[in-house]
Parts: sequence; C-alpha cells; structure tokens
Amino acid sequence: MAKNAPKPDAALLTRKPGLPLGWEALLVIILVASLVAGRVLSSVFLSGANISNVLADLTEVALMALPMTLIIVAAEIDLSVASVLGASSALLGVLWHMGLPMPVAMALVLVAGGFAGLFNGLVIVKLNLPSLAVTIGTLALFRGLAYVLLGDQAIADFPPGYTLFGMSNLGSTFIPLPFLIVAACAIVFTILLQATAFGRSLYAIGANSTAASFSGIDVPKIKLRLFVMSGVMSALAGIVYTLRFTSARGDNGEGFELSVIAAVLFGGVSIFGGRGSMYGVLLSLLIVGVLKNALTLVDVSSETLTIVTGALLLASVLIPNLAARWRLLRDRRALARAA
Repeated sequence: MAKNAPKPDAALLTRKPGLPLGWEALLVIILVASLVAGRVLSSVFLSGANISNVLADLTEVALMALPMTLIIVAAEIDLSVASVLGASSALLGVLWHMGLPMPVAMALVLVAGGFAGLFNGLVIVKLNLPSLAVTIGTLALFRGLAYVLLGDQAIADFPPGYTLFGMSNLGSTFIPLPFLIVAACAIVFTILLQATAFGRSLYAIGANSTAASFSGIDVPKIKLRLFVMSGVMSALAGIVYTLRFTSARGDNGEGFELSVIAAVLFGGVSIFGGRGSMYGVLLSLLIVGVLKNALTLVDVSSETLTIVTGALLLASVLIPNLAARWRLLRDRRALARAA
C-alpha cells in the first residue's frame, strides 16, 4: 500500500460477514441423510476401509477448494486448478526421471504452481480482465503443457516410501495420511477467512470492490495473492494425487474443476462474492464425497456421477436465488400490509 494511501475503513474490516447459518444447518441435515442413505444402499458403506476411501478421494478436491473459497468470496474464479494439478503431476514425474531427489522435485513443483497462479493473477489484475475468461484460457494452456511434458506416457517408478505415504492410513485408524495435509490446510484457511483482517478484506472486496479500494484495501495485491495461493495448493494436490496413484500423467485430475466449484458453491459461497463461509464448504466437501462413494458402491456409472455433480452445482446457484426472491416478495407483502 502506498505511503499516503488511506487506511482501510474500519467499518469494512470489522464488520461481521453474514454467515449462512441456515444453509449450514441444512448441509448438516443433508450430510446425516447421505450417511443414512449410504448405509441403506451398501452394508460396507460405514466400514473403516470405506470411510478411508471417502476421505482419500476427497483429498485433491479439498486442497483445491480451500483457496477457491477465498477466490470466490472475493468475486473471482479460477477454472485452471485441475490443469495446474495435471501439469504439476507431469512435472514431478519429469524431474524425478531427471534424477533430482524427491524433496527437491516436490519443492520445485510447488514453486512452479505458484508461478502458474502468479501468471493468472498478473493477467487478471494488470490487464483488468475477467478471471472467468483468463482461467478458461489457462485451463487449456496448463493442460497442454502437461501433455508437452509427458505426452501420453506415464511415470510410475517413484520411491516406495513416498508412494506408501500416499496410500497408507494413520496407524490403525481409518484416516489416510494424505488427509492429514487436508486437515492442517483446512484449519489454516478457515482461520485466514473467518478470523483475520485479510479474510474480512475478502468479504469487502467481494461485496463491492470499488468501495473496498476507496477504503484503503489494496485490492490488486490481495487478488494476486489469492491466485498464487491457488496455484501452490493445486500443485500440492498434483503431488498428492501422483503419490496416491503412483503415476504421473498429463491427464491427471482432468475434470476436477467442476467438483471443486460445485463443492464451494454448494457450501453456501455466493458466486457473486461477498458471502459464504469455510464451514459450509467443508460440510459440502463431505457431502459430495459421501454421495459419490455411495453411488459408486452400487455400481452407478461415472456419467451419472457427473450428472450428480452438475445437479449440485445447479442447486447451489438456484436455491439461494429463489430464497432471495422469496424473502423480497415476503418483505414487499409485509410493507403492503403495513401501508
């Protein structure tokens, strides 16, 4: 922020962003109902091994959904996350094949992910272009880079110690080791959004970017940070995905962006920005994971799972919109009666 720039307006940074508590309560009910339905559909649904599968399958989508929540709260979007995952997976395989130690290769992949996010952010912020259009372009760009790196080949000779981490549970529990990374990141991102001035700035930007800028919030700088976060977390998701499936491929994570956005919006985050919470997104991730797993257990096709994801995405946009219209109609009727 410039030396003589105005200080951020106290009203913007100290206001309590309205959390969709009613929606979150509904998500809890849906989660419980999904668990009951899963148990009815399959006798093995609530087994420790299957719960472990649910949590493991959530890992990469959850890692990308955490920064996506912050981005959408700020009224932006990043459609390139799954392509960054694929490019990161391919890069990890190439670097390992070149003879680099695995820790060095993973560190370089995270740096590359950060640069991918920085590229998105600079194009959006410096050229004042819509993030939707920019990240549709980089979705194709980064996926293309993944295929340039590996083509149709796969690299699978990773060190057993690392792949074992990707496939193992914590001791004798049903908690997959990669899910511990998700839990740690979820705590950090929840605190960042819900309990810091930075998080309150995101709500202010999402509600009215111009007003936030006039209040002294450095909007371009914050948005740039968000896209860098998204790139790093997508690269981390690429590393975890590669180790879980012991394979680096250019098409890894293809189509995941739909699941990520569906989870965030179904969690109560407004597509227009300025509203939502990390709590709702975490509940939504669990619901999506439970539903997909339950349907998979009864041999539902992947095409049907895609339809379910699309339906959740559509519901997350339609239901809040219909609820807002109903409240407006109710208020108008109340005013008419009072008059």
